[in-house]
Amino acid sequence: MNVIQTAIPDVFIFEPKVFGDDRGFFFESFNHQQFETAIGRSVTFVQDNHSKSSKGVLRGLHYQLAPHAQGKLVRCVAGEVFDVAVDIRKYSPTFGQWVGVHLSGENKRQLWIPEGFAHGFMTLSDTAEFLYKTTNYYAPESDRGIRWNDETIAIAWPEIDSEILTSAKDSIAKSFADAEYFN
Repeated sequence: MNVIQTAIPDVFIFEPKVFGDDRGFFFESFNHQQFETAIGRSVTFVQDNHSKSSKGVLRGLHYQLAPHAQGKLVRCVAGEVFDVAVDIRKYSPTFGQWVGVHLSGENKRQLWIPEGFAHGFMTLSDTAEFLYKTTNYYAPESDRGIRWNDETIAIAWPEIDSEILTSAKDSIAKSFADAEYFN
């Protein structure tokens, strides 16, 4: 497993070693020991989620406040997405900064997004299937969101040839300035 440091410390790309031949491919998608060594701390995943989205669907920017904060290990198993992590740790030197990574069924990359980050993704292919492991259960009372197109954060989402589609909840999410941050 190749571990790639992003521009924001604590956010990592995991790139598996893929073994392929004319029959198909094999790779180890998760190894707890290697994962914990790479991020430098103990992590327990408690929930796996799976979503399918059409081209132009934008989900996020989502996060949960303490005591229900979630770390996420995300990957796209079919299609392609542009995945984003935004640092909302109020006292972090990278507070308000974001990292974006292309994840796809082809590149098989995964992104580790620790607690204290807002997360979102945009589907770039006709459809995409997205999997993520979380370190805490979904807790509606702690669920929060920030507008995907907030001008303060200024995420450079890829240009696509279709309409951007969001949920009703995401379309009324707070601005970054009005959001509740992670302390």
